[in-house]
Amino acid sequence: MTRVVIYSAHAFERPFLEAALPAEMEFIYRNETLSAGTAGLSAGCDGVAVFTSDQVNEPALQALKKCGARFVVTRSAGYDHIDLAAAHRLGIRVANVPGYSPSSVAEHAVALMLALSRKLILSDRQVKAHNFSLDHLVGMNLEGKTVGVIGTGKIGARLIRILHGFGCRLLAFDVMENPSLVSDFGVQYCALDPLCAQSDIITLHTPLKKETTYLLHAGNIAKMKEGVMLINTARGKVVNTRDVLEGLRSGRIGSFGMDVYEHEKGIFFEDLSEKKLEDPLLSELIQLPQVLITPHQAFLTDTSLKNIAQITADNIRWFTAGEVNANELFPG
Repeated sequence: MTRVVIYSAHAFERPFLEAALPAEMEFIYRNETLSAGTAGLSAGCDGVAVFTSDQVNEPALQALKKCGARFVVTRSAGYDHIDLAAAHRLGIRVANVPGYSPSSVAEHAVALMLALSRKLILSDRQVKAHNFSLDHLVGMNLEGKTVGVIGTGKIGARLIRILHGFGCRLLAFDVMENPSLVSDFGVQYCALDPLCAQSDIITLHTPLKKETTYLLHAGNIAKMKEGVMLINTARGKVVNTRDVLEGLRSGRIGSFGMDVYEHEKGIFFEDLSEKKLEDPLLSELIQLPQVLITPHQAFLTDTSLKNIAQITADNIRWFTAGEVNANELFPG
């Protein structure tokens, strides 16, 4: 019988996985994250299913190989947590879930924009304290604002459709332009610096690669409009968080909505309410009233979880049958 170990198994996803995974296979759910130290938990397995919080680096892959693993499937679109070159050398096949629900992430980005632009968090806090004054709640319209969209793949394209409905002027930056976004929604592609200089809101939807690591940093933050809103639902390390914090302190960045954090491993997805947060950078961001943080939940809808589970099941079936897998990942 095919045996697969599911690392970083969360309570929120388990019902969806149990409904989708093949009944003729054995699945072992582990709360532990995958690392070189925990790879031994998969002894005798045919493969493993991982999450973004797992460390699928070369030492972990070597340990998985010794345990008999032939494949790794990640329950995510992003795969920067996996050393693809090492997996290829070791003969371990890897697949991801490339398009589970672009709308989920795009809609969450818009939710962050609206919550920040209309000061919903402050409003909620004041009302719960029986303070019904409007003096500190003046917001701004999205209509007529210039929004810079960095990354116009499936998620970025879906976001553009939504923001077009709000009446926003849309700028975009990507290595590959999408002509349909230009013709259908009036998107203007431009270089990164002009996008930073003209945008009232900047939103990130690019994968984390060598070329996109710290794509936004002190240099181009200094070129942004005074009081710009910055939204990141992509990957934490696409922005230099320390530079963003400096931008918030100076007022160059007026508000920041983040669903991802470059040092989120061991923090996001965990309940640390009874522990001291040993991260001064994140602690300061949490305290700032113009910052809204969600713990990597942009993907977290019932539609997404159902699709992720189904595509993960398909990836496992294809690998165990030795078939071609359209979602297989290769180095380079």
